[in-house]
Amino acid sequence: MADTSPEKRWYVVQTYSGLENSVKINLERRIESMQMEDLIFQVVIPEEIRLEKKSDGTMKEKLVKIYPGYVFIELIVTDDSWFVVRNTPGVTGFLGSSGGGTKPIPLPPDEINPILKRVGLLQTPTLDVKVGERVRVTAGPFANQIGTVDTIDAEKAEVTVLVEMFGRQTPAELSFDEIETL
Repeated sequence: MADTSPEKRWYVVQTYSGLENSVKINLERRIESMQMEDLIFQVVIPEEIRLEKKSDGTMKEKLVKIYPGYVFIELIVTDDSWFVVRNTPGVTGFLGSSGGGTKPIPLPPDEINPILKRVGLLQTPTLDVKVGERVRVTAGPFANQIGTVDTIDAEKAEVTVLVEMFGRQTPAELSFDEIETL
């Protein structure tokens, strides 16, 4: 079932290869001229610097598109915002939209977050705890319980905390912002 709540989500639009930058510029102009700033927030072309060897043997830094032919857009999908993006010159369609007026499907956080981290738009939260350390759970069904850190997954910004429940240790997978050190 599709998510119908009006929230900011990330979507991918397909472009003609090589036109990603002009699509970004055109879209940013259209957002401003059509007053869509409250519905369309960011237009991103994921790029990274790669070292390439030149014919004379020297190394040269080159900015390379990670996903050629695609532009990532953070927006709230409404009929108006969808129309503005879809009808931007160079845009061939939304990824995940089957056409015929169907709304696109947003990228799930586990797919977009690594991309945003890679291009520097999302910082990985850090937590200064070690395995075996005692912490307090601050959110969720185990809120205010004290537990012991069992595992730490820095990539996902998650910890497994062992909390006591019914006289036995129960693992709870929590994000870094759901615990605090004692």
